[in-house]
Amino acid sequence: VSGEEKGLLGSEWYTDHPVLPLDSTVADLNIDMIGRTDTVYGDSSHYVYVIGSKRISRQLGDLIEAENAKRTHLDLDYKFDAENDPNRFYYRSDHYNFAKHGVPIAFFFNGVHADYHGPHDEVGKIRFDLLHQRTLLVYYTAWMLANRDSRVAKDGPEGAR
Repeated sequence: VSGEEKGLLGSEWYTDHPVLPLDSTVADLNIDMIGRTDTVYGDSSHYVYVIGSKRISRQLGDLIEAENAKRTHLDLDYKFDAENDPNRFYYRSDHYNFAKHGVPIAFFFNGVHADYHGPHDEVGKIRFDLLHQRTLLVYYTAWMLANRDSRVAKDGPEGAR
């Protein structure tokens, strides 16, 4: 999808006009800004923020944690997933339009840095080692979702519809 910066336009259009029925969509794994580090962790940490992974399906969140423990060993930080987080990142990226329709989601994010949405956010500042580890976590999560005998259960507030 596209148009995230203009108001989640692409994901809104897609979820209103899906190629396949949304009830056939197992999960939405959203990746946005996973190549940098933020001011909280700095350059020495191996972490990723995970947002929304247990809000609709606790099984999705558990699967991410299991794949991380087995394969990537990142510190999974859920601080931005708090309902009262003032940044409200859960509501500000493309996964949200899927979540509104009860599709289990997980949003992987590196956090805010000094160049966030600015002209100095350049490729030379990407931590490719972290980008690789974070990408692997999303890949292994998607692989496990695609190869499960059953879909992850919907049990969170949006999934309990």
